[in-house]
Amino acid sequence: MGLLEKCSRYTRAREVQASGFYPYFIPIEASYDTEVVIGGKRKIMVGSNNYLGLTHHPYVLEKAKDALYRYGSGCTGSRFLNGTLDIHVELEEKLAELMGTESALVFSTGYQTNLGVISTLVGRGDHLFLDKLNHASIVDGASLVYGTVHRYAHGDLRALERQLQAVPDTAHKLVVTDGVFSMEGDIVDLPALSALAERYGAEVMVDDAHSIGVLGPDGAGTASHFGMRDKVLLTMGTFSKSFASIGGVVAGPEPILHYLRHHARSLIFSASMPPSAVATVLAALEVMQAEPERRENLWRLTRRMQEGLKSLGFDIGGSETPIIPVVIGEMEDTFVMWKSLFDAGVFTNPVMPPAVPESQCRLRISMMATHTDDQIDAVLEAFATVGRAIAVI
Repeated sequence: MGLLEKCSRYTRAREVQASGFYPYFIPIEASYDTEVVIGGKRKIMVGSNNYLGLTHHPYVLEKAKDALYRYGSGCTGSRFLNGTLDIHVELEEKLAELMGTESALVFSTGYQTNLGVISTLVGRGDHLFLDKLNHASIVDGASLVYGTVHRYAHGDLRALERQLQAVPDTAHKLVVTDGVFSMEGDIVDLPALSALAERYGAEVMVDDAHSIGVLGPDGAGTASHFGMRDKVLLTMGTFSKSFASIGGVVAGPEPILHYLRHHARSLIFSASMPPSAVATVLAALEVMQAEPERRENLWRLTRRMQEGLKSLGFDIGGSETPIIPVVIGEMEDTFVMWKSLFDAGVFTNPVMPPAVPESQCRLRISMMATHTDDQIDAVLEAFATVGRAIAVI
């Protein structure tokens, strides 16, 4: 088979497109926080990771505009060379303060953060341990390491312990886990995982992409949520969720961050975050700290949506967070459910294999602090009507 023959032989997506149930790459014509316009029609957005509802906050938009005119539209270079602005440094200092760490380092995306950190730190003779449901960026970072990679079933800490036991005591060991798992909405059992890591001389890195702004009394993420900041060596975060922008960060001890600054290829060989994106994160961080009621409302709305879906008979798995998976089952039923909800004015995200098993296809809801109770009522009504019509409840 020729190198590119696999492209022409891939027909599954075209078949779904022809059926009228294709749910991906849908152009959004306008966005109004909790609502978007598609095909000239407004739809309630429950598929966005805009947890604190800051993408349209006036102060955030004002600061992004100011940075655009002060620094221009882009840095046109990497952090390593001409792409470090004073606001990059300011952001790193404020994020280190939030996370309670010595230092922080900002990357251009969350994906590049995990790619750079994991591939740089885990070398020959080292051992890396991953939950099988970790984000793809962690998996891809692991594919670049020269050490040995171990994967354990989701949340199976007994399996993790067996793997740790099998590694020589003198070997360097790193356990990397999501804080909040993005397709399940559950939270890692950090106390138990940390205890295991300590027992076997391993370090812990937590991917808090979906935790920062959401978990912890200060919104600082999973370690803050459990009161265990001193038990986590490195914390990774993204800015494309609660911070309404794009980019990523890793926070931890200064010597490690200094090493990453000079060795992480995804940092050194990528253009840096554009000024408006950095300013957006700084402003979002200010708003998050000044308006804790946003996080309180996010959790109130999350509980209301979770309880409403369960009362209708839907399976939301083990969701503990504003990520609420609605398990439908077979792929065909999930596509039909998605399209029916979409036509009814509700935008959700369908999750299909290989992200989940074929029998566990689902619609993924993400709550925002700015959703209204009327919008939740409308979403629940749509789920009830469609779910009964296609006999999934």
